[in-house]
Amino acid sequence: MKFGLRYCNTGQYTDPDKAVELLQAAEEAGFESAWTVEHTVLPENYESPYPYSTDGKIGGGRNDIPLPDPLIWLAYVAAQTSTIKLGTGILILPQHNPVMAAKQIATLDVMARGRVLLGIGVGWLKEEFDVLGVEFAARGARMEEYVAVLRALWSEETPSFNGEFTRFAPVYCRPQPVNGSVPVIVGGHSKAAARRAGRIGDGFFPARGVSEELIALARSSAIDAGRDPDALEITASLPETVDEIPHLAKLGVDRILVPVTPTPGMGSWVKSPDDALKWRDQIDQHRE
Repeated sequence: MKFGLRYCNTGQYTDPDKAVELLQAAEEAGFESAWTVEHTVLPENYESPYPYSTDGKIGGGRNDIPLPDPLIWLAYVAAQTSTIKLGTGILILPQHNPVMAAKQIATLDVMARGRVLLGIGVGWLKEEFDVLGVEFAARGARMEEYVAVLRALWSEETPSFNGEFTRFAPVYCRPQPVNGSVPVIVGGHSKAAARRAGRIGDGFFPARGVSEELIALARSSAIDAGRDPDALEITASLPETVDEIPHLAKLGVDRILVPVTPTPGMGSWVKSPDDALKWRDQIDQHRE
């Protein structure tokens, strides 16, 4: 079992000094990874329902919450850490130009010496897509194509692409990731996300809660796609009590993410860098 922290570019950790303090303490405590979250904008009067709260609103109904760009935030803390992995949980990939994203992510991975984990999702906030000029209805198909674009640019000598949303003749895109690619973890709480993780993902992160049904669907989708279901790394959020961790391990969960801000339904969270160090016993007890 591996332990990570989520969502680190929120709350008090939008402050650069506190962000570094958190990541350095997490690294010392033995946390394997730190994860960010993304929204470029939060439209003032959005109507799209946020899927992870009872009132359908993010941030307790506040839209003016500071939320740094996840890749830039990770680049800042990468320069002041050495072993902790750096994850996006998630990057809303359909909102990004995939060629620019490939360049930025590969550069971060090289500068961080191969520590990047790319968690991706289709997004839920239609009004945000409207601001960015991206078609909301096609976001699933766009994301799947963009993953193929990223991998081509990361691994091929002079890739070209001719898709529905992306087309380019042979190009060089350097640098390329340290390990030839970056792990792609598909996030989401839906059956579509689970199927997509099985088809194209290196991992699956069902966000809140642990659904045995979705994990099974992700693995069966991997089999249907001719892929190894056991190679699909499963990430889950911390359950209500740490006593449930052994059960998650039996389900095949590989990584548990501990929140760094209070989260409804979760009794434990890392309240401070000092609190991260107090997690040493839990990490040592369940370490792989």
